[in-house]
Amino acid sequence: MRPKPLLVIAAGGTGGHMFPAQALAEVMLRKGWRVKLTTDARGARYTSGFPHTVEIEEVSSATFARGGLLAKLAVPFRILGGVVKTAMTFRKDRPEVVVGFGGYPSIPAMGAAWLLKLPRMIHEQNGILGRVNEKFASRVNVIACGTWPTKLPEGIEGTHTGNPVRGAVLERAGAAYIAPGDYPMSILVIGGSQGARILSDTVPGAIAALPEGLLRNVRVSHQARDEDFDRVTAFYAEAGINADVQPFFHDVPKRMSEAQLVISRSGASSVADISVVGRPSILIPFAAATGDHQTANARGLVEAGGAILIPESKLSVDSLKDQITTILANPDGASQMSRAALSVGKPEATETLVAMVEMLASKEE
Repeated sequence: MRPKPLLVIAAGGTGGHMFPAQALAEVMLRKGWRVKLTTDARGARYTSGFPHTVEIEEVSSATFARGGLLAKLAVPFRILGGVVKTAMTFRKDRPEVVVGFGGYPSIPAMGAAWLLKLPRMIHEQNGILGRVNEKFASRVNVIACGTWPTKLPEGIEGTHTGNPVRGAVLERAGAAYIAPGDYPMSILVIGGSQGARILSDTVPGAIAALPEGLLRNVRVSHQARDEDFDRVTAFYAEAGINADVQPFFHDVPKRMSEAQLVISRSGASSVADISVVGRPSILIPFAAATGDHQTANARGLVEAGGAILIPESKLSVDSLKDQITTILANPDGASQMSRAALSVGKPEATETLVAMVEMLASKEE
């Protein structure tokens, strides 16, 4: 009996890298492949949603961004050691294809695939290549781009695939939108997979300042970091606002499909989820993101009319209150935003990526 083909997925330690990786893993398993995920300790926090048959290998992550001088000097040697070790593993258990989703933990697998001339590709979620994907852009067979256009090095071409979303999101794709009205309305507040302090600083006050006619109907699901949890919870309680505050929501697709409005960072996975489900949103890009890539991520939704963008420099309780009011007080406009968001969604992104993996597997280098 012929052994199952092996796909190695290499991804870094944030939800932005891990959620698209999970989406690809889910479909490849159904197609009869073995799937191995290589990630670091941070990435391992997001593996609970992966199918249990995915083989998970935790690698040591080395980055120039943290540690003192000695730690930084040791990074190249740690990276090289990881590449050599992974190459030895690949010689014993040879992958048909290696796919990198970015982040430093993807370096050993992508480096080993390049050394051994294995079929390989990268998927970039954002409108600007991350540091690791940029290094491998000229060393892979294919570049899949989640956001379009993606800024690529001169002479390098990419393929627009969209960002794969998890099965739980696809199940809610295009879910019927209930426009705002004089009945309970839900606002979902998400700051990416790790929360966002600036949203905890401004969103509760903005909601509390809404006109009474809107405020009495509002229900809030607010993702707040551990260090912000107590103050955010207390604020909503003192303001008499019905709010569910949690450090991490495991049922974001359900909450999003039930929401009249989403207030979010514009990480690639969040933007993909919003557009596939089809919900009006207010997006606040993370100003310190590399190359301002979160603003690039938001561009498609904003230009289509599905989202309102507020730069961090312009974000205040008053400015946010005004935009929330604009959406919740205009049911026809909110419905149009929902349709506009859907128009830029790419629910087929995972299938497109699967086809690219299968194409690579069928070719000899």
